[in-house]
Order: sequence, then structure tokens, then C-alpha cells
Amino acid sequence: MAVNETEREAMSRALALAALGPRGVNPQVGAVILSPDGTILAEGWHHGAGTPHAEVDALSKLAPGAARGATAVVTLEPCNHTGRTGPCALALIEAGVTRVVYALDDPGAVSGGGAERLRAAGVSVEAGEQADAAHVVIDGWLTAQRLGRPHVTVKWAQSLDGRAAADDGSSQWITGPAARADVHRRRAAADAIVVGTGTVLADDPALTARDGDTLLPHQPVPVVIGSRPTPPDAAVRRHPHAPLFFEAHDLHAVLGDLHGRGIQSVFVEGGPTLASAFIAAGLADRVLAYVAPVLLGGSRLALTDIGVSSIGDAHRLTIDEWVPLGADLLAIAHPTASSEGAV
Repeated sequence: MAVNETEREAMSRALALAALGPRGVNPQVGAVILSPDGTILAEGWHHGAGTPHAEVDALSKLAPGAARGATAVVTLEPCNHTGRTGPCALALIEAGVTRVVYALDDPGAVSGGGAERLRAAGVSVEAGEQADAAHVVIDGWLTAQRLGRPHVTVKWAQSLDGRAAADDGSSQWITGPAARADVHRRRAAADAIVVGTGTVLADDPALTARDGDTLLPHQPVPVVIGSRPTPPDAAVRRHPHAPLFFEAHDLHAVLGDLHGRGIQSVFVEGGPTLASAFIAAGLADRVLAYVAPVLLGGSRLALTDIGVSSIGDAHRLTIDEWVPLGADLLAIAHPTASSEGAV
């Protein structure tokens, strides 16, 4: 049975609800309960660790028996394990739900398998509805579950001819105000922002997420990688969060440390050297390239050595979206399926 238009609309609503939940060790999940005629009976989302999951949150708003024959539309496969809360798959079965539509499979070895449990109980299950949109909401959590490290976004701004700065090193500003505002919104969506010591010494960035001069509610933890000391009066030391400093250049080890601190998404914007290092190490899960309609020439390339010696070694990307931002253009991309983990 195919997903119908009412269920598609309900999934869009569930994704909006999921975004209301806090980022953390648990995924952001939203749920909508539909009556047999397509009317919304209840909505819910996960409010944080230890609280009811989205499906149970929605069911809790209904009288006993009110969900019998209903459809549950959920952004993540209902879980199949007992932790601080019980299995959502069982809760749906016991509530009398007869159909479940969800976006993404749960990759957890323990928590996954909810779809099988539902089907075994006679519940109709449809998976994959708006999976790409759902992935964006919880990409940090998914990467942490699958790879044991934070989800990495590598960002840079460049001229049309691929330069990050003029030959004298000046780079403020290649892109316009709309692009810069977009960067700050994306910073605010990350758990941490990562730069190298070269960027700290050259630009003295604050590494905050701002709307004009106003700090946005969520601030990423600043992370500085490199062996050169950061000056005591550097702007990063005045960040709302205490900065983390890593002298080691082992990016896998750095990401492992950040993962251990509960950081699930990092935003890398530390200049060509650091961006290239993440790409060469196969650690870029998403690329954001802000392209300005300007020509600079010279040697200050947006990327340096990324381990490509011939065209056969090229890091292939799939473009997710082209976003116009004033006079500039943002390319959002991820590694192609044939080269996952190689960008």
C-alpha cells in the first residue's frame, strides 16, 4: 500500500515537530497520529533523554482506545528496546494502531527492528517517506550511531575561480551579507565549530553564531586544532563556551574525543589547510561551498592537497541543493554512494 497525500503531509508535520526537540545523545523525532479518515488525532515529539519518545508522547494525549485503527506517521523507525522508556513498537501495537509510516530505519543494533515487530503483529508498515529530509534533521545522531564520531560539515567561501583569498591574504569579504548570515545560522545548528591555529592567528575569529551583533540562542563549542599557541587575548577565549584545544593533528582522534563529550555535529571552517585535511582523511560528510561572482587569481586556493593525483582519484560529490544567496551561490553536497567515506 503506497503512502497517500495525507500521510505525506503528516510526515512534513512530523519533521517540523522533530526539530522542536533538543539536540543531544538521543535523536530528534516527531510523530503524528491519524484517524482512519486522515484526521490528525494527536502529535508528539521527543523532549529529551528520559522523556517519552515521540510516538508515546502523541499517544499519551489520547483517551484509551482512541488510537485503535489509526495510522502513526513517525520520522524514525519505532524503537524495539527497553531503556529508560519502553519500546515504541510495542506501545503502538498495544494502542491498536494498524498502520505505521516512517522515514528512516533505526541503525541501532539494540534499538532497531521495530518495523519487524510491528509487521509480526499484523501492522502495515511503510518505510522511507521523506527520508532525505529526515536525514537532515538527525544526521549528527545517525553518523554517531553508524561511525562512532560526529557528523562533519566542511565549509568554505571561494571566488568563481576557486580562490579563498587574494594574493596578499585578504579575504573579507569574498561573499555578501546574505551568505554570511546563512553561515551563522548553520553554525548555530552545529554542536561544535572547528578551526586551525592558522585561522586563529590570522583572523582572530570569535567563532560565535550571530544575527548581526546579537548572539543566537545556541552557540557551538569552539575547537582549535594545531600546535601553535593561541594568544591569551584571542577572541575565541571570550566565547560563551570554553574552547577546546587539540595539539594533535590526528583528526580521527580529535573526532573521537568530541564524540566522547557528546558532540554529534561539527562545522569545519578553518581555512584551506584544515578543510583539505578533513577531506583527504575521508571525514567530510557534507560540503558547503559558498561561491561568489568574483575573480581573484593567484595562489590562494580554497582547497590544497586532498590526496588526488589523477582524475580516477577524484572525490565525487552529489549535489543536494543549489541555494541562491544574494549575488552568491551555495552548493550543498555529500559524497556519492560509490565513494562514501572518501570525501
